[in-house]
Amino acid sequence: MADVEAALDAAGLKNPKVREFVKEYAELTGAERIEVVSAADDARLIQEALDAGELHPSGEGLYYSRSYYKDTARSEERTIVATNNELDKGVYNNWRPASEMKPMLHERMRGASAGKTMYVIPYLMSPPGNALAPWAAGVELTDTRTVVLHMIRMSRVAAHFLDELDDPDHFVRAVHVTGDLENLGQGTEADQRYFVTVADERTILHFGSSYGGNALLGKIAHGLRQGAYDGWASKKFLAEQYMLIGIHDNETGKDYHICGGFPSASGKTNLAMMLAPDVLGERYHVSFYGDDIAWLWVDEESGRLMGMNPEYGVFGVAKDTNERTNPTALHSIDPGTHAIFTNVAYNPTTGEVWWEGRTPSPPEEVHGWLDWTGSPLADRKDSDSSPWAHPNSRFTTTLANVPNIAKDFDAAAGVPIDAIIFGGRTRDREPLVRAIHDLAEGVYDGLTLGAEATAAAEGKEGVLRYDPMSNRPFMAYGEGDYAQHYLDVVGAATDQPIFAHVNWFQRGDDGRFLWPGYRDNLRPLLWLLQLRNGEVEGRQTPVGIVPTKEELNLEGVDITPEDLDTILSIDNARWQEEMANRAEHLEQFERMPEAIWEAHRRVAKALEDDQG
Repeated sequence: MADVEAALDAAGLKNPKVREFVKEYAELTGAERIEVVSAADDARLIQEALDAGELHPSGEGLYYSRSYYKDTARSEERTIVATNNELDKGVYNNWRPASEMKPMLHERMRGASAGKTMYVIPYLMSPPGNALAPWAAGVELTDTRTVVLHMIRMSRVAAHFLDELDDPDHFVRAVHVTGDLENLGQGTEADQRYFVTVADERTILHFGSSYGGNALLGKIAHGLRQGAYDGWASKKFLAEQYMLIGIHDNETGKDYHICGGFPSASGKTNLAMMLAPDVLGERYHVSFYGDDIAWLWVDEESGRLMGMNPEYGVFGVAKDTNERTNPTALHSIDPGTHAIFTNVAYNPTTGEVWWEGRTPSPPEEVHGWLDWTGSPLADRKDSDSSPWAHPNSRFTTTLANVPNIAKDFDAAAGVPIDAIIFGGRTRDREPLVRAIHDLAEGVYDGLTLGAEATAAAEGKEGVLRYDPMSNRPFMAYGEGDYAQHYLDVVGAATDQPIFAHVNWFQRGDDGRFLWPGYRDNLRPLLWLLQLRNGEVEGRQTPVGIVPTKEELNLEGVDITPEDLDTILSIDNARWQEEMANRAEHLEQFERMPEAIWEAHRRVAKALEDDQG
């Protein structure tokens, strides 16, 4: 058994409540050693991981890792929100009583770290000094060194964040125990994995995975599930799966900030990291704040809705990331950035990595290459067309490595939010952009966001499902209560953001995309900001305001007049079909605010009147 007191003393970790927490779980898990880590330990831990074969070199200051082949994605059916109040039960949060889940997880964790080191990771999920910092401090305990390395890239890691708390007991207690991955029955009736957030006790207990979404507990479990519950319980903030960008207008000197929810494979990271089109590059500069999580609150002094990215890094999907789709992402993992690749294809001889979409075709010489499972590609049969890299393969890098990172990304104040946008991958019905001024209608639109399932969520790819605010896998309490809380927080702002729905993925009858996307996606966002400023009027439709062709800056865009007409039009009959589905979707939620139902009825009536 580890000498906990000596290890904590040696690290200078003084918070008495943290020390009690570490001691409790060191005894429970049977860890042999205790090591308190900080960001300053990164180089040493990298070398230890290389020496142990947990990482492999993949270029100068770049590293490659591979997870167990059954442990490659989040598992929504094994992810639980537990509390002591059944009223917290929602449709999507897989609610279970804390009295059931805590003993179950403790039993699985008992003795499971015997012979291993328990790494103690004190972290902060906010810029230091931020208004929401009191809810951002946490300590993750993990038995896996690579998890530490990812957490150092994804959060601010240092003991002083916990030692300087106003309330020494007010931190998230997060425990990750990997378990015997080869004998956990993944995906069977005997599955032993559980990923539990005991939200009203601010405790996270994850057992049975080393995959990032299940093991980096500061990210999703704290940054989204626990953060959402804390925001609701405190009535102070929202924790959302939102990207956050800044747009600077060099001509006027004005800065704008847009956040928004995009379910997996709907273009969120590419949008967050986009550059302005060449023809607009002299006037507009796009800054990156974050691609995955935003915490939102109202500044009492200014009355503005504010936002910040609680993360310190990017945990990006590698698939289809290339010089055309996302050059910013590629340069954030350049040599010397100390990025970590997971479950991509790897060549041990050259240190090269590759994934589907990185280049038009894979390397011609397959000898020496290993696929994401570690199997030699040269041994494959000609009929084997399975991917070289896992569809959910990842890269992890710090925000500072992103070439267009905003200068104030880590500023305590956060940034004022001018617009909130939603966008799902849909081939029909949704125009390029439609703006919504009314708060309730904007929230209603977010609650009825639809998207296709992806590999990241272990869904059946290509199947459309509703994903409220893109937060479906991360709901922490009942959806009706969530809707009311969203209305309350954003409604408290004296200067309201404008809402919008965007869609880069509308297709023609021949299956081709009608809008070029990528860097050109800045154009509808510029129109949206002009609309908010009263510089354009757009065209009113039953489901929002869409641009006129004259208002949308299309200089240099290769699009036919017919395709432009299509992506700026509303298919009334198709929308009326959608309204019936939306009503069915909302009816499953308890305590849905009447304001949301009123918004639904207004849109339905507008469609009916427009048809008439």
